Amino acid sequence: MTSDLLAPLDLAFWNIESGRHPMHLGALGVFAAHSPTAGAHAADLLAARAAAVPGLRLRIRDVWQPLAFGGAAREPAPDFDPLDHVRLHAPAADFHAAAGRLMERPLERGRPPWEAHVLPGEDGVSFAVLFKFHHALADGLRALRLAAGVLDPVDVPERAPRAAEPAPPRGPLPDVRGLPGMLPGLVRGALSDMGRAVDIGASLALSTLRMRPASALAAPASGTRRTAGVVLDIDEVHRVRKTAGGTVNDVLIAVVAGALRRWLDERGDDCEGVAPRALIPVSRRRPRTAQPPGNRLSGYLIRLPVDEPDPLGRLAAVRTAMVRNKDAGPDRGAGAVALLADHVPALGHRLGGPLVGQAARLWFDILVTSVPLPGVGLRLGGQELTEVYPLAPLAPGQSLAVAVSTYRGRVHYGLVADAQAVPDLDRFAHAVSAEVAALRAVCDR
Repeated sequence: MTSDLLAPLDLAFWNIESGRHPMHLGALGVFAAHSPTAGAHAADLLAARAAAVPGLRLRIRDVWQPLAFGGAAREPAPDFDPLDHVRLHAPAADFHAAAGRLMERPLERGRPPWEAHVLPGEDGVSFAVLFKFHHALADGLRALRLAAGVLDPVDVPERAPRAAEPAPPRGPLPDVRGLPGMLPGLVRGALSDMGRAVDIGASLALSTLRMRPASALAAPASGTRRTAGVVLDIDEVHRVRKTAGGTVNDVLIAVVAGALRRWLDERGDDCEGVAPRALIPVSRRRPRTAQPPGNRLSGYLIRLPVDEPDPLGRLAAVRTAMVRNKDAGPDRGAGAVALLADHVPALGHRLGGPLVGQAARLWFDILVTSVPLPGVGLRLGGQELTEVYPLAPLAPGQSLAVAVSTYRGRVHYGLVADAQAVPDLDRFAHAVSAEVAALRAVCDR
């Protein structure tokens, strides 16, 4: 395995990280335990299996070569030791409380940027594993594949991979003798990129007009983290979808809007005119397609109709906004800012990373992302995975992020918040459940 230069978006994630805003993804999995020693056995298995997963041996190092000056590359760590990454903790009474404290800590940048924390349950009948992967190492789909490499093997029907999509060139510059013939194409590409940048910039500026964000979603960074989880029955979501229309994703986003309204109302905040901008990441990676590692992301930006008092009205507004975004496509609009990373030189990412990170609050107010999971049941050491909560990184200046996964007939909301800005995250979690109940009641009528 040789060194592999980070793609521009990966490099951006690597450089915008700070001590108070680590850029790692997380997943908190809860397993049924058949014995009091199941957690310790799981930690031994994770350490033993990690050595055989090539992607878990990769570290990220700085590159100062002329053609990639200021960049970074993935390469095998010569001194890789799984025991540096897999940790067994003391029994925990509250998995989410423990996960929040662990999510605060940045990953060590000198070695492969991932960790697995095993948390035995005080009840003796469960244990949890918190996986952490740096966003520069993997997006949500690739992080899932890396985690699956250390879980028990599952029988999945084999499908031939599709042809790999062409990746942006990151190798040496072309021979100068061929440049004259390439100039027309280069000019057309530059004009197209300029048009895209203008379109994205204009959309971003328009998204800030007549905007009244909720003050509860913006706060000075404290570096602390709190997590919570909500589990819903997917059949209830489908019942709402079939009655009111739209997609499952529309319903799940509308639930976030309604939960925000309930939560803000309980806090005594006025919801009139409040429509926070939600960034909805869109993967440009095709499942079952052979592709190089790294992030392939764009996004949609929508205003959550928090000021709409009717649950079905909120769902209709979300549905309309998502249809509009899909019609425009993921390559245009304010949510596609991530695509501009491809046109910034490596040194620009290194020097401008901290500034870009601080500008996130100007782009969106809350992240609402979906992480796909396999439909089959997962196990570790024969112990069944019963719950899994995806956990998203928190952008500078923002106090709440929401991630959603569906696993074995249930929807899992993973909530991450700044612990000082949102000490009542559990109340927001209750508001998510209450909003689903309200939608179901309205649809039943």
